[in-house]
Amino acid sequence: MSGPPTHPAAGQSLMRRLWLYQAERFPLGKTAILLAVFSGAGLSVSAHLAGRALPGLWTFIGVWLVVVILFFQMRAADEFKDLEDDSRYRPGRPIPSGLVSLKLILGLAGAGALVALGLVASVHLLLIVFLLMVWLWLCLMSAEFFVPEWLKAHPVVYLVSHMVIMVFITLFITAAEWLPHGAPPQGLWLFLTLGFVNGLVLEVGRKVWAPASEREGVETYSALLGPSRAAIAWAGTGFVAWMLLLGVGLGLGLPLLVGIPGFVAFALLAGAAVAFARNPTQKGQKLIDRLSGLWVLVCYMLVGLTPLLAGGAGT
Repeated sequence: MSGPPTHPAAGQSLMRRLWLYQAERFPLGKTAILLAVFSGAGLSVSAHLAGRALPGLWTFIGVWLVVVILFFQMRAADEFKDLEDDSRYRPGRPIPSGLVSLKLILGLAGAGALVALGLVASVHLLLIVFLLMVWLWLCLMSAEFFVPEWLKAHPVVYLVSHMVIMVFITLFITAAEWLPHGAPPQGLWLFLTLGFVNGLVLEVGRKVWAPASEREGVETYSALLGPSRAAIAWAGTGFVAWMLLLGVGLGLGLPLLVGIPGFVAFALLAGAAVAFARNPTQKGQKLIDRLSGLWVLVCYMLVGLTPLLAGGAGT
């Protein structure tokens, strides 16, 4: 499908090519940091909602590594289902250009599954059930739920169906804390929903483009809705995320310590959305993309660290 190699680094060593691949398609350093905060927040929230001590260090490390593997597997699944479009419209990407092969990336994702099973078993054997739930949804996503044309014609349904995986991943993370104790803590559903909505913030934010950036074969929300409405829709997901963040803060008994800095972060997000709606530039596009990641980072730092700093339950 990808044809003869055209990437200038195609003849270099495997490790060099994999390094270039991750830099473009799966920036490991940035991703690992964000997922460490995400994973730690899930374990912390679950423990504090139940009034328990935090789990041991290995639980944090094991869950974090599994979540990194899961996100790489999602990237590999995207490479698989997008290969035809990438070869046609984005031939410079690593796989269609021949930097690395799809077989290699899928093979690494498969090897990661074996590592993930071992890590999960070392944390709690029954946690494998929650890992399998994530993988099942990922397989359905990769098959476009067996209705690819219908999903493509309904982009909102497509977005929501794919973001549901964030609920399963968040459930997996929190289960590593509450599963040994028998049942999830009361109010955990707010944190699970926050995971879903934060996924929307990231996904919509990375596809709000300036008119000068739009190109054939790339489906963006700015092309679908227009740049102004897409920016406002992105801000809307941020507002819902802030409301859920406040709800989690209430459950932790720290609504002001969580809600006020969260609102400041949302205000920055909303300001960028309004500025872009008025003048959709490439500079504004980049700011929206960066603020999407910053919002998620701040969000999980607030719910994960605030109870510890405030001397809440389980500390």
